[in-house]
Amino acid sequence: MTVGAVPGSEVALETSRLLLTPWRVAEAVIQHELWTERDPRVPPHRRIDADGHPTVAELESSIRTDQLWSSGLLAIERKASRDVIGYCGLVDSERGSAGEPELAFELLRRVQRQGYATEASLAVLEWARSSGYERLWATVWDWNTASRRVLAKVGFTETERKEVDAVHGTNLFTTRRL
Repeated sequence: MTVGAVPGSEVALETSRLLLTPWRVAEAVIQHELWTERDPRVPPHRRIDADGHPTVAELESSIRTDQLWSSGLLAIERKASRDVIGYCGLVDSERGSAGEPELAFELLRRVQRQGYATEASLAVLEWARSSGYERLWATVWDWNTASRRVLAKVGFTETERKEVDAVHGTNLFTTRRL
């Protein structure tokens, strides 16, 4: 795995099978597909709403204006097929301690269960360590067993902190020292 920078000081990560790079406008269709595939138990503000928002055009705009999707969360591209399959990266959701960003990842359903989330997460963890972070955290819904397995594989442990939502389930907080 190599960690480097591309022109403009953007983060670019590489593993044996993957490239993790900032989002390109043309990849907004992949973001839209991720939004449409989300489990119905995910809170409504993270799914396509009844009016079809966010649209591909709105996601393209968020990439152009360097919003969260295009800065903290890197597009995961398979090197062999050159297709973008999801995202992985660090975000500051302001729910954790200062200076401790959250690891976040999501993959298209058609590519799940192939080790890509684990591989991408390990690359992001290595980048975080080399950038001076000492600890990261991640949240995961209690019903999301696949993501819980990925977090355990990359060394996160569940804490006592939980956010219970009567409609969507319990959001578990996990952490990992680097």
